[in-house]
Amino acid sequence: MRPAAWLPGALGLLALLLAWELAGRTVFATSGVVPPPTAISAQLFNDGLDFYWPNIVTTLREAGAGWLYGNLIAVALAVTFVQIPLVERALLQLALASYCLPVIAIGPVLAVLFSDDTPKVILAALSVIFTTLVGTLVGLRSADRTSLDLVRAYGGGSWTQLWRVRLRACLPGLFAGLRIAAPAAMLGAIIGEYLGAESGLGVAMINSQQSLAVERTWGIALVATALSGAAYGLTALAGTLLTPWAPRVKR
Repeated sequence: MRPAAWLPGALGLLALLLAWELAGRTVFATSGVVPPPTAISAQLFNDGLDFYWPNIVTTLREAGAGWLYGNLIAVALAVTFVQIPLVERALLQLALASYCLPVIAIGPVLAVLFSDDTPKVILAALSVIFTTLVGTLVGLRSADRTSLDLVRAYGGGSWTQLWRVRLRACLPGLFAGLRIAAPAAMLGAIIGEYLGAESGLGVAMINSQQSLAVERTWGIALVATALSGAAYGLTALAGTLLTPWAPRVKR
């Protein structure tokens, strides 16, 4: 009888937690820089939703807005590149440059130029544009050539090909990009909060670091990681449900 597919991963996670607990109580017991998971869990429980919920809502709002705007820009650029190839070379270089911009360097500039949540939203959007652009562009260009020729034979132009063939073909690639974009948007928003904000997980982490609350700092980091993983998982689930025809990797 074959073991369940999730069993090796669960055993690996359990081994990691046991090793972490052991290291936290022995190797790092004196310095306290790596607290054991039990101490972090106790701190999470003591802080409760009253501490975490307002910060989570703020970060999710910023990351969600950046994810939405960044992906809309990426899809629009991908469609433009396919329909108007002459503009691809110039605009693709700009998209690559935006992806390569150091977030720490551009963040203070955005904080000076904009107010409220706008800098964090822009940083989250910049973190997702290139990834989604590449996935969508590859998907649009992977459309079945025979189907494209059939549309053209019946008198359809490039826009008809886009609507009838290319958009459906690009969905697996699009969702592949969106999966990576979800945690990237979270990272962009949190880094933006590091550079100046009133609330959010990034602000809470800075405050806990300054007050030397090590367990709380680790707890905030784990909460941010869990939110990023949940965003990735939900996007992957949506892609699986909406693209049942796409090939899947089988174990």
